[in-house]
Amino acid sequence: MERFLYRLTQSSHATSFILKGALMLRAWQSPEARPTMDIDMLGKTSNEIDSIVAQVKEIISVNTEADGLNFDLDSVKGERIKEDADYEGVRVRFVGTLANARIHMQIDVGFDDIIHPEPVETEFPTILNSPVPKLLCYSRESVIAEKFEAMLKLQELNSRMKDFYDIWLLSRQFDFEGSNLAKAISLTINHRGTSIPTEITAFSKEFIKLKQVQWAAFKKRLGQEHVPANFEEIVTTVEAFLMPMVSALTSNTEPPALWQASKSWK
Repeated sequence: MERFLYRLTQSSHATSFILKGALMLRAWQSPEARPTMDIDMLGKTSNEIDSIVAQVKEIISVNTEADGLNFDLDSVKGERIKEDADYEGVRVRFVGTLANARIHMQIDVGFDDIIHPEPVETEFPTILNSPVPKLLCYSRESVIAEKFEAMLKLQELNSRMKDFYDIWLLSRQFDFEGSNLAKAISLTINHRGTSIPTEITAFSKEFIKLKQVQWAAFKKRLGQEHVPANFEEIVTTVEAFLMPMVSALTSNTEPPALWQASKSWK
């Protein structure tokens, strides 16, 4: 994946795609990043399948320092995807080869979302001894805002345990300015037409009890022993992190100034 990202940064499309999703945890050098086989991006370009496929072909055709990886142009295929019944995107699949190994790649591109603060060029850490990709990346605030918006929208139908994990993890590892986080949440929920209910289902005792089995299965796949087995512990942390933002937005007041990682709002 990192060599595709490097080719992207060396192409004419470097500013047309903004990295998001689980790979962001690696970009932020999180020691607890969850595994993923896909690349998620926000496209600042045409959302037509043929256009995205053509751009991916151009990206993987970029001449770079030899890294032993070759991509098959004929394998590049695109299709329409529809996530969470609201937002359409484009999925592109293709195949690369490294020596005798075949590497199946998948890129999911979404469109029309708002990022706050603005995307920042970030170095993506590499495993191979090759040039480091420097690419535009989502803000942590907008990552959290989109995951929280999904919680509000899906309510008891929510099976996205990775969203709870990601917010829990980010709140443990990074500081946040309340004004930026509150604005990111406000921009995202307003743009997506989602409202903040009086009672948030995702924080209720009933929801926690209902989703404990799903959380246990997710934790097992994650393979990180230090992650709490009790879903309630995760939700309690997420609620303490987000509810002051909710209170500020619903009462039209100033949010707390600063979240200190693994601690509290000040």
